[in-house]
Amino acid sequence: MAGGMGVNKNRYIEEWNHARENLEFNFRWTRRNLAIVGFFGLAVPILVYKGIVNEFHMQDEDWGRPPTKFL
Repeated sequence: MAGGMGVNKNRYIEEWNHARENLEFNFRWTRRNLAIVGFFGLAVPILVYKGIVNEFHMQDEDWGRPPTKFL
């Protein structure tokens, strides 16, 4: 291969890579992090599920069928 072609390291990219590789050691649970996990980990999936089930029940009503049971 071609030799003598050194790579110039970018300090900011190296710092970002270091922070990314060590995220599990530097992460701290705060009130904000807990709220974000609660919202996107619990509230959003529940709301999406409820919306999908409601849509199926509306289709069942339109076709005169009994509501489909989920879970």
